[in-house]
Amino acid sequence: MGLEMESLAASIGVSVAVLRFLLCFVATIPVSFLWRIVPGRLPKHLYSALSGVLLSYLSFGFSSNLHFLVPMSLGYASMVLFRRHCGLITFFLGFGYLIGCHVYYMSGDAWKEGGIDATGALMVLTLKVISCAINYNDGLLKEEEGLSEAQKKNRLIKLPSLIEYIGYCLCCGSHFAGPVYEMKDYLEWTDGKGIWKHDEQNPPPSPYWATIRALLQAGFCMGLYLYLVPQFPLSRFIDPVYHDWPFWKRLGYQYMAGFTARWKYYFIWSISEASIIISGLGFSGWTKSSPPKPRWDRAKNVDILALEFVKSAVEIPLKWNIQVSTWLRHYVYERLVQKGKKPGFFQLLATQTVSAVWHGLYPGYIIFFVQSAVMIAGSRVIYRWQQAIPPSMAFLKSVLGFFNFAYTVLVLNYSCVGFMVLSLHETLASYGSVYYIGTIIPVTLILLGSIIKPAPARSKARKDK
Repeated sequence: MGLEMESLAASIGVSVAVLRFLLCFVATIPVSFLWRIVPGRLPKHLYSALSGVLLSYLSFGFSSNLHFLVPMSLGYASMVLFRRHCGLITFFLGFGYLIGCHVYYMSGDAWKEGGIDATGALMVLTLKVISCAINYNDGLLKEEEGLSEAQKKNRLIKLPSLIEYIGYCLCCGSHFAGPVYEMKDYLEWTDGKGIWKHDEQNPPPSPYWATIRALLQAGFCMGLYLYLVPQFPLSRFIDPVYHDWPFWKRLGYQYMAGFTARWKYYFIWSISEASIIISGLGFSGWTKSSPPKPRWDRAKNVDILALEFVKSAVEIPLKWNIQVSTWLRHYVYERLVQKGKKPGFFQLLATQTVSAVWHGLYPGYIIFFVQSAVMIAGSRVIYRWQQAIPPSMAFLKSVLGFFNFAYTVLVLNYSCVGFMVLSLHETLASYGSVYYIGTIIPVTLILLGSIIKPAPARSKARKDK
């Protein structure tokens, strides 16, 4: 069996560890399908927990479950013992343990070299544990205390039982690569409540076509990635030949390197989406069309076409790693805003910093997410200018719209090199090869935005009119 695994791994150009992970990852689809036929509430929780433990063991080994046990135990203990502060306690303890694992296993280097370990799954699990604790903390608050819509929807009045909690954390192998979802949704799904309440007059929608679509998308993404990746290796950024190329060719290579890398993530998230859809958890309600159609976007982590042709950097978190972006917005960004005030650059930078630390303490991650905050702030400046242009100057408005699109494509693919190469030397070598254009342009826009400010009075007058 070991020799067969080695030969198969060699034939597709991956390590045995990565092949084992991929097989277990794809196995989440039949495992999730079988969840549907498990009878009873308690057996479903047990099935979720045991299948998650088994898949983790087969993929990463026995130590993986020990690693998962630490943040899960810390989160549940904090909810039992320190409810008033359990969200904050779990946030810092969960992130602290995750960072320790990142440093110990040097996970970024392992992933870059084609290896795999349990830290990627631990990243997703950490977010689920933290959100559960924060929502239980929110259960103490009253609606008149200014709860946001997300807090009202997701808060937990009652402490989940231990088996419910473990089932939520490990269900359907979703901790492998996401998506992140709420404990409230998991409980309603398992109990057959809310939008999952079905009877003869309201039968459950069929998930099969949506699952097939996600699988076809996964196959296309993997095929394109395998075709492109040999042509655009990341090692090229420190190759003397690359630095001898003309400026526009170097800039084009940065675009293609980023474009190529994204298809790997599209593949992973498409498999995750198929797994959650086939279980039924991916159902998110019905469309308003006639006749109504089922929506399956609860597990959607990326909108590929919308991201590749995104009009503004502000829209990127709505199209890329959607569920983690939603988590960051609800549990970091919005909670840093003081009552009566609007969010600003500080909240944006703090959220991007948390995202960077969540990925690991590599210079490339830190630089990328700081760059992202600057990129989004620059895009907002262009958007404000665009909105200030009167309808009579539609051509100029369109020009600024195209400029925002071109700006986003340029700065995104420039910035994401740091996310891919990770090391400070390679990141700066890549950025320096195009004269730091992706940093200079957004900073210049931010400075210009503080000088050239559109008049809010005119837009307000239009609204009143």
